[in-house]
Amino acid sequence: MQYPYDISVVVPLLNEEESLPELVRWIKRVMHAHSFTYEIILVDDGSTDRSWDVITELSAEDNTVKGISFNRNYGKSAALNEGFKRCSGEVVITMDADLQDSPEEIPALYDMIKHQRYDLVSGWKQKRFDPISKTIPTKLFNAATRSLSGIQLHDFNCGLKAYRQLLVKSIEVHGEMHRYIPVIAKWHGFTRIGEKVVQHQERKYGTTKFGLERFVYGFLDLLSITFVSRFKKRPMHFFGTLGTLSFVVGLGITLWLIIQKVFTLYPEGRVRDVVDQPLFYLSLVAVILGVQLFLAGFLAEMMSMTSSKKNEYLIRDRAGLIKK
Repeated sequence: MQYPYDISVVVPLLNEEESLPELVRWIKRVMHAHSFTYEIILVDDGSTDRSWDVITELSAEDNTVKGISFNRNYGKSAALNEGFKRCSGEVVITMDADLQDSPEEIPALYDMIKHQRYDLVSGWKQKRFDPISKTIPTKLFNAATRSLSGIQLHDFNCGLKAYRQLLVKSIEVHGEMHRYIPVIAKWHGFTRIGEKVVQHQERKYGTTKFGLERFVYGFLDLLSITFVSRFKKRPMHFFGTLGTLSFVVGLGITLWLIIQKVFTLYPEGRVRDVVDQPLFYLSLVAVILGVQLFLAGFLAEMMSMTSSKKNEYLIRDRAGLIKK
């Protein structure tokens, strides 16, 4: 299959007016040095500074630079999702706009996708220039993700990644799921996932856009993506199994209490009523909960079969792209 470009570089950004010109020049210098055909897609995630003005100026100067501007801040996942929809390169490279990711890594990442046949290659910032308050939670987050996903990557959250185009056109990224694109890719059947040690530059302009709360959200998102990826198309397997187990346990305890009373009634003449025992009410709750979980499975199954809703983001403007 022929592609319009060798490489599409997708850059999500928020308030990065100072770094954009330098980043674009750096990317273009690397591309020209290796004779790549390319496009640079800058996705402005609702910036409040002059980022969009800078993007339109860069696009007017060079038609390889294209821009998308959101009407408000939707998050990095939304920015990547829109960039993936519009990219045309055989290999798709994502990187942050703050100059902490080095474009010099692009040729090696391209080679791993193009010639070594990886589906996805994730950067690993082995040596980081971040404070300890960020590096320690990051290590814990990565360890938890490795354990739950079975993907042996050291740095899931690195913004510098390379993808085969088929992969980015096959997945949808929403919420805060950009951290788990390797996990999403694996559950879509893209199992050739690799890793490359990359340079981590010190921040030159601006400040970080992420706080410590991202690690709390990250853990919740990990649980969410683990559940959704495994049971999105078969929710009845999850809810039905739990519901059946709860119902059987509750019903079994109830029958045991009744049988126990029947067998002790005749020799002793009188025993405590079944309804006087706390265990009976616990079993009743288990039966009711089992029925509710089973019904929840049916409803989720019907919703998954009929739902066709996609994420839609309000795009304010575009530069260098055909409006759809």
